Amino acid sequence: MSDSPAARLQVLFEGHRLTPTQRRIAHCMVRRAADAPFLSSVELAELAGVSQPSVTRFAVALGFDGYPALRRHLRDVAPPETSAKALANEYQQAVEAEIENLRHLAEALADPAPVERAGRLLAASRPLPVLGLRAAASQAYGFSYFAAKVHPDVRLLDEGGTMLADRVDAAVRAGASALLCFALPRHPREVVDALAHARSAGLTVVTVADSAFAPVAAHSDLLLPAAVGTGLAFDTACAPMLLGRVLLEAMCDGLPDAQARLEEFDVRAAARGLFVE
Repeated sequence: MSDSPAARLQVLFEGHRLTPTQRRIAHCMVRRAADAPFLSSVELAELAGVSQPSVTRFAVALGFDGYPALRRHLRDVAPPETSAKALANEYQQAVEAEIENLRHLAEALADPAPVERAGRLLAASRPLPVLGLRAAASQAYGFSYFAAKVHPDVRLLDEGGTMLADRVDAAVRAGASALLCFALPRHPREVVDALAHARSAGLTVVTVADSAFAPVAAHSDLLLPAAVGTGLAFDTACAPMLLGRVLLEAMCDGLPDAQARLEEFDVRAAARGLFVE
C-alpha cells in the first residue's frame, strides 16, 4: 500500500457508507491530498461546493467528534516534511501534478488483479460497448480505436440522447456481457443513467473514473480510479488515458488471437501504403 497522502485518505474513507454529498467531499480531499490537513472546514466546503455543516457531518460519519478532530488526525499521519519543489509558474505546477497522478497510478497497479480481471471481462464480451460522453469521449474513442485492432466487435458509445439506452440494449441482444465506461468530471447525468440501465440489462460494468468516490461508483461492478489534473482551466487526464492503455494490454492477454490480428493488420497496412515510413 502506498504511503502517499492520497493513498492514506483512500484508506481512511474505505469501509464507510457515505452520502453523495460526503463522497463529493471525500473526492475533493483526495484531489487536494497534500493540502487537506491544513484546510479549514469553510475552505473545504468551498472547494467541494457543499455547506460547512456538511463537512462537519462528513467528519462525524468517519468516526471523529468533528472536523477539527479529523484535521488533527490528518496532520498526525502526514509526513514530517514535504519535498515539494517551488515551481516558477502554473504550467510547471500542472505538469508536476500530472506526474504525481501517474505516480499514484503506478502505486495502485502494484496489485494487478483488478486490471487483470477487467481485461478478462472485456475480452470475453462480444460485442464490447465502450461508453464515454463529453470530457470522457476522447478516452473512449482512443480505447475503441486500438481495441478494434484486436477485438472482433467494439462498439463506441460517445453520444448521449435518447438513443443511448437503445444502443446499450442492442449490444446486449447481440451477446455483450460487459461494458467499459470512461467517466471524468464533470460527470454527465446521462452517464450515470446509462450505467444503471446497463447493469439492469445484465451487463457487468467496468469503469475508469477520476476517483473511487465518483458518482458512477454506485453503478459500477469494477471501478478503476485514475486522478485528473485540476491546475489548469480545463482538467487534464493523462492518468485515465494511460490506465486505458493498461486495460488494452490486459484485454490482449485475454484474446489468444490478438497478436495474429495485429500482424495481419500490419501486413494489410503495408500493402496499402497506409503509413509514411
